Amino acid sequence: MKKIKEKYIGNKAFYTMVMAIAIPIMVQNGLTNFVNLLDNIMVGRLGTEQMSGVSIVNQIIFVYDLCIFGGVAGVGIFTAQYFGQKNDEGIRSTFRYKFWLALIITVGAVFVFLFFGKELILLYLTGENGGSSGATLKYGMAYMRIVLLYFPAFMILQIYASTMRECGETVVPMKAGIMAVAVNLILNYLLIYGKFGFPRLGVAGAAVATVMSRYVEAAAVVIWAHTHTETNTYMKGIYRTMSIPSHLVKKYFVKGMPLLLNEALWSFGMAVLVQNYSVRGLTVIAAMNIADTINNLFSVIFAAMGESVAIIVGQVLGSGDMKKARDTDNKMIACCIFISFTVSVLLFLCAPFFPRIYNTTNAVRTAAMGLILAQAVFTPQNAFLNAAYFTLRAGGKTGITFFFDCVFLWCVNVPVVFVLCRYTSLAPWAVYSAMQIGEWLKCIAGAVMVKKGVWLQNLTGSREMKVRTSVEK
Repeated sequence: MKKIKEKYIGNKAFYTMVMAIAIPIMVQNGLTNFVNLLDNIMVGRLGTEQMSGVSIVNQIIFVYDLCIFGGVAGVGIFTAQYFGQKNDEGIRSTFRYKFWLALIITVGAVFVFLFFGKELILLYLTGENGGSSGATLKYGMAYMRIVLLYFPAFMILQIYASTMRECGETVVPMKAGIMAVAVNLILNYLLIYGKFGFPRLGVAGAAVATVMSRYVEAAAVVIWAHTHTETNTYMKGIYRTMSIPSHLVKKYFVKGMPLLLNEALWSFGMAVLVQNYSVRGLTVIAAMNIADTINNLFSVIFAAMGESVAIIVGQVLGSGDMKKARDTDNKMIACCIFISFTVSVLLFLCAPFFPRIYNTTNAVRTAAMGLILAQAVFTPQNAFLNAAYFTLRAGGKTGITFFFDCVFLWCVNVPVVFVLCRYTSLAPWAVYSAMQIGEWLKCIAGAVMVKKGVWLQNLTGSREMKVRTSVEK
């Protein structure tokens, strides 16, 4: 028992260090998801068609969001290790790489959504929707045309915020997130319902509020970064040149591209999953929207712990101390799983009540409650998978994470949902549960790879640095 405690439970100093990284991320992501929840509820009060239209568009745009996230996170593996070495020029190179990659993704995404947006929404309106599908399409298109304007702000925000987090600065992005919450919440109220003399714009008002809040958040982060260069010294001369040495581009591309492809294909796979559920009609889409909204709000707790694994373990790997990296990772994974049980309890308590907030049918509320209860049951499993994924990523095992995350989704989850939604009458919660049971195989694989330590490697240090670190110890 004593050995188990030493292996999986840290001391007060350890948890203080972890929480210093994790809590600001939790707060920022929690605030973002809280805004999404309020957005969702406010639009949901307008009606099922409005809520479904916005939900479909957000599911499609989610693919873009995760492509940006995967792109900056892939090279972010190097940023965290450069920071562990105090290599400012290395951090500048990763920043510039992020900029060019995010710009390419953004331009491509805008082109796709502008010219094929309607067709993408129609893919989700193939079920028994009655006469409501036309209204859903109308509201979805109205929302999409405006919300695309936030892409440049989101791109810049992720480039700066991800670099700052990987260098240990998590408080500033959190404060910027708080500002964005305030802007979004106020504008939502004014523009969705037309309060205090503002026009009643409905779903278009929700889109305007989202766009404005993103620009406020991005501006706050960028301004702070460039006015506090004495703290984050890597920002000095960051735009002196936007060129990157070719050998570094190749290095970042080889390690980072699997992660970008993983996030792109994973998010696309999630969109395909929702499309498969949509053959059951708008009732199921609306129910999933409600369930995912509350689940995402609570999941930021262990999701932030996962991001903290990548940052903290990545920095330790960069210093060359592999024994400490393994010990740190063991304790962080245990902490993630423990926290997830609290999240499960909260979801169980919310399941009967949360769907009642929405102005929708009893069928939608009942389906949403079943999905929330199912999500609560499998929360600890997903917490472990999240921590294992970030562990492998911290060590640069992006090829493994691609198979671990994305290939499994497409080869197991998507076929299971495709078959069950089309050829059975199982309730949505039962389909979701069957998919999660299939992920037990991924849990076993993740546990084996983490235990074997395939992720224990320094990606940025030279042989001499490793030897020096070993001698110093």
